[in-house]
Amino acid sequence: LDKAQRGDATAQIRLAEMYSNGEDVPEDDTEAVKWYQLAAKQGNAYAQYSLGWAYSNGEGVPEDDTEAVKWYQLAAEQGVAGAQFRLGVMYDYGQGVPKDNTEAVKWYRRAAEQGLVGAQYMLGLSYDNGEGVPENDTEAFKWYRRAAEQGNANAQTNLGVMYHYGQGVPKDNTEAVKWFRMAADQGYPGAQFRLGLSYVLSKGVSQDHSEAFKWFRRAAEQGHADAQYMLGAAYATGSGVPENTIKAYVWMILSKAQGNHSDALIQYMSDLKKTLAPEHIVKAQEMAERCLESNHKDCD
Repeated sequence: LDKAQRGDATAQIRLAEMYSNGEDVPEDDTEAVKWYQLAAKQGNAYAQYSLGWAYSNGEGVPEDDTEAVKWYQLAAEQGVAGAQFRLGVMYDYGQGVPKDNTEAVKWYRRAAEQGLVGAQYMLGLSYDNGEGVPENDTEAFKWYRRAAEQGNANAQTNLGVMYHYGQGVPKDNTEAVKWFRMAADQGYPGAQFRLGLSYVLSKGVSQDHSEAFKWFRRAAEQGHADAQYMLGAAYATGSGVPENTIKAYVWMILSKAQGNHSDALIQYMSDLKKTLAPEHIVKAQEMAERCLESNHKDCD
């Protein structure tokens, strides 16, 4: 405390961290910010980044994106990868600054080149969508790959998609499934859905409707609308699970509730409705309602 009070930036940061984490002192974000501010005003990059985070998240100070950008910018210019990434996000979404995808990419790149996984993913996404840079599948693949190898589930999924369609890399469904599985094992619903499709279509793996059902179910329970539709279709046709038209209708209702208004779903629901007794339709609606209320924990 004495060193911090005498203006030692390292001691000020340490004290701020203690207050932030409630370490040997009562947790107090306001007090933490006070010490980060003192160190940040001395030009300490880590303190500047921490202060930007506090303003961005309203921790110890009122949330203020403009003030967050100011401190992120100062830290980013000193090479703090986390600040560079956060500054990129602020430009990407127009938070505290006018939206500017080109500026976002500039900062993503600086952080990505330092190995920051989130920045590598966002840089890949920028190239994939042609936002802030010309669309370039090869560059998108490169940055997705770097993030995927660090365990980023979004990047692993998108890398799998690129292998599946042969975008920026020769088409390779076995490799696609490898990356889908890595992300699916982390619980990422988009990858679980893709892995389920791979088992249905026999792309990169032998056809296995039971495995497909397992992965569709995991994604569906996280609210993935397309997986819910496929789960409903599996119940309707008895693919990988005993046929059950009531459960099929339940999952179609849930898929629609999640925003799926495709012609295929509307037709499926119409066809199912014709085969169900009125009391079974009511039961399905009640099951769907219970499933939604339980956040997909009670759906059977």
